[in-house]
Amino acid sequence: MKFRTLSELGELCASSGLSIGRLMLEEQCAESGKQPQDEFAKMAAYYGVMKEAVQRGLTENTTSRSGLTGLDAQRVIAKRQTLEPSLGGPASDAMAYALAVSEVNASMGRIIATPTAGSCGIIPGVFVSTQERFGLPDEELVYALFAAGAIGYVIANNSFVSGAEGGCQAEVGSAIGMAAGALVELRGGTPAQAIHAVGLALKNTLGLICDPVGGLVEIPCIVRNGFGAVTALAAADMALAGVRSVIPSDEVIQVMLEVGSAMPEIHRETAGGGLAQTPTGRKIMDDLKNKKKQAKAKDMGNKAPEGS
Repeated sequence: MKFRTLSELGELCASSGLSIGRLMLEEQCAESGKQPQDEFAKMAAYYGVMKEAVQRGLTENTTSRSGLTGLDAQRVIAKRQTLEPSLGGPASDAMAYALAVSEVNASMGRIIATPTAGSCGIIPGVFVSTQERFGLPDEELVYALFAAGAIGYVIANNSFVSGAEGGCQAEVGSAIGMAAGALVELRGGTPAQAIHAVGLALKNTLGLICDPVGGLVEIPCIVRNGFGAVTALAAADMALAGVRSVIPSDEVIQVMLEVGSAMPEIHRETAGGGLAQTPTGRKIMDDLKNKKKQAKAKDMGNKAPEGS
C-alpha cells in the first residue's frame, strides 16, 4: 500500500481526486495483481454475507450453544411495535442489526469478521440499515467496505484490532472507527471528514477492556456491537457537520496502542478480570464447565463397550 497512516491516505485521496473507497480498490489491485472487477466482486460477496447474517439474526433462532445469548435483536425489533425507540427508528435499526449479526456469530452462523468475529456486527448494522433508509445501491456499499478496509488497514498496522492484544477498544473500537469513516463517505462527506470521524469514534472507546464471560464472545460482546453501531452513526454525523477530531486521528490510534499495551493481561480477552470475574460471571463460568464435564462423561459412557 502507498499509505501507512490516515494522514497519508487523506493526502493520496486529495492528490488523486479519489474517494477512500475507490483509492483502496486501486491499492488492493496493485497489491494482489488482480483485476478491479475481481476484487470488487469478492468484496460484493462479503457484503452479501453481511446482509444474509442480518436477515438470519432477525428471523431465525440465534440461541447460542451455551444458551447464554440469542434473539435479543428480535426483541428490540418487536418492542418497536408497542414503544417508540428512545434512539429513534434509524439508530434503533442499526443497533438491532448489529445485535443480529453478533448473535448469528455466537450461534455458529456465517459472518464476515470486520475486523474480528467479536466485532462483526457493527459494520453490517450501520451499512445495511443505512442502505435501507436511503435506498442506496449495493455498489456504493461495496465501495464503502473498501473505505472501511483502508481505515482498518491503518489501525492494524499502527495499533491493534485484537482484543487479546489491546482490549475491546481494539476490536469494537476499530470496527466503530471503520464504520464511522465509511459512513461519512456514503453520505457524501470528504475523505478529510471521514478521517476525522475515525478519530472521534476511537476516542470514545479508549480504555475499553476485553472481558468475555467464560471466554466466550457473547457477554458483553454482543451488546457492545449494538452500542458500537450507534456510536458510529453519531461520529459520522459529527464529522459531516464539521466537527473535527482536535487530536489528529493518527495520534488517537497511537494512544490506543499505548493504552492497550499498558492494559493488564486480565483485561485482554483472558476472562481473568472485568465482567468475567464478577460473582455472576464466575457462576456462569462454573456452570459452563460443569455442563462440559457432564457432556464428556455422557459421551464416554455411550462409548463404553458392552458388559463393561
